[in-house]
Amino acid sequence: MPTHYAGTAEERRALNAYIKLQRAAETVLMHTTAHLADHALTTSQFGVLEALYHLGTLSQRELAQKLLKSTGNISTVLKNLEKRGLIARERNPDDTRYMDVCISETGETLLAGFFAQHVGGIVEEMSVLTPEEQTELARLCRKLGLREAAT
Repeated sequence: MPTHYAGTAEERRALNAYIKLQRAAETVLMHTTAHLADHALTTSQFGVLEALYHLGTLSQRELAQKLLKSTGNISTVLKNLEKRGLIARERNPDDTRYMDVCISETGETLLAGFFAQHVGGIVEEMSVLTPEEQTELARLCRKLGLREAAT
């Protein structure tokens, strides 16, 4: 759906691109994460488990930065994962101001049980694009995402 904003050509072009990006991202996210409910996980909880599974122990601050979440939000996500025994938190022995977070054996087992299916769903969703288009999309998204770092 294009914008109905009566601004300049530059404004309309930017808004139209933004609307399409936002709608595509929401649609893909909805299609690729619907199965998380089967495992009683939110998208944020899955993001934490996936990061810890692949990167190992991280501090709460590092997790928040990697997942683009506030430290307050990540604390709530971690509390709920910890209640289920999917992660463990402990004070960093070198700097007790920080909490280190690691995935538990239960969390690893849960994630390993469906991660291949999750990846398959992403591959299926992205298959509407050619390999070259996927590469170009990744490049363009990275360019947009890195803009903040340049300012």
